[in-house]
Amino acid sequence: MSARFLVATVAPYAFGYYVSYLLRTVNAVIAPELVSELGLRPSDLGFLTSTYFLAFVCAQIPVGVALDRLGPRRVVGGLLLLGAVGTLAFSAGQSFAHLAVARGLAGLGVSACLMGGVRAFALAFPPARQASLTGIIMSAGALGALTASSPLERVLPILGWRGALGGVALACAAAGLAVLLCVPRGADPKPAKRGDADPGRTGGFSFLSRRGFWLLGPQAFFFTGGYMAIQGLWVIPFSLTVEGASPAGAARTLLTLNLGMLVGQLGVGLGATRLGSTGLGRKTLMTSGLAIALAVEATIVAGLWSGPLPWFLVGLATATNTQIFGVAADRFPAAVAGRVITALNLLVFAGAFALQWGLGLALAALEPHLAAPAAFRASFAVLWGLKAVAVALGAVGPPRGYGSTASDAEA
Repeated sequence: MSARFLVATVAPYAFGYYVSYLLRTVNAVIAPELVSELGLRPSDLGFLTSTYFLAFVCAQIPVGVALDRLGPRRVVGGLLLLGAVGTLAFSAGQSFAHLAVARGLAGLGVSACLMGGVRAFALAFPPARQASLTGIIMSAGALGALTASSPLERVLPILGWRGALGGVALACAAAGLAVLLCVPRGADPKPAKRGDADPGRTGGFSFLSRRGFWLLGPQAFFFTGGYMAIQGLWVIPFSLTVEGASPAGAARTLLTLNLGMLVGQLGVGLGATRLGSTGLGRKTLMTSGLAIALAVEATIVAGLWSGPLPWFLVGLATATNTQIFGVAADRFPAAVAGRVITALNLLVFAGAFALQWGLGLALAALEPHLAAPAAFRASFAVLWGLKAVAVALGAVGPPRGYGSTASDAEA
């Protein structure tokens, strides 16, 4: 396998996921301007931002089938071009309804970026490299989140939120063209011939009835989805309201959270395969990291630790959660891998949608009874408890090593 094939296969998907994460978290920084211009309540802001996640939820099962049948190159590339249209429409929005629909369209356009990359790597590279390649693409996502923090906050006075989103739309279109034109066609599965069995029919969606899938489901919904809900919107209001930060300081809090995730993803990408050779399975790596993230997060919510460092550590430890897709895929036949990982991703984005909006609803409900800082702490504490239970469930079951393959029956 040549270095050129490696770069041509990995770099376009990494760029696409960079844009996806940039678009996912951009509303956290532009939220004050959206509230000021449109007069949004917390529940309105939560719903508007989370329509991105709602589109993800609706797209995941069709995307999973398309990835298995058509291949990642065509699916990811085509959808990214659609995402550019949605982002451009959002930048021109004049009403709440217009912005909500455009945000949803943008979310649909980037709904295959991560799972498409994971599927492409599974098709093109040996199992031993999967954990590191997943870490690389997730590092690109963390870099996108990093861009949508202090760097974006600095250019907003120059470009405005509409101009900034216009630039994101151009990046989205460029990523789509890069996937369509640069990824080698040999990295896609061969088209099925007429009369061939659908590769998914041997397993279909039977994995949805398996215990091995649903032990990870709550972790995907509450932990991963909850983290995305906070990262994509609520970390800045929490920093402003509870920690007393300035707008620039709150943007730096988001920056440090995302920087921690970037460092963690790079660590996973560079070291996961080597760790696997020592016998440390990716499930053990993932569960240990999430336990650390929960411990640090508890000190933040309780007011025992504030400032950039704890948020950096939360991002750093949470980076191990990228292994959840590989852990799930290991438990089922390769022919349904696309369906397995996108079904799990559906739960991730269902959680992100429900919890991002739900935190806004909770804050609105608590406003008449509690001061704003106490309402934030109470809402975040409830979410923390749900995440802790979900991680405990995800830890149940035998650990899986890097690149192992389990049958459906074993799951």
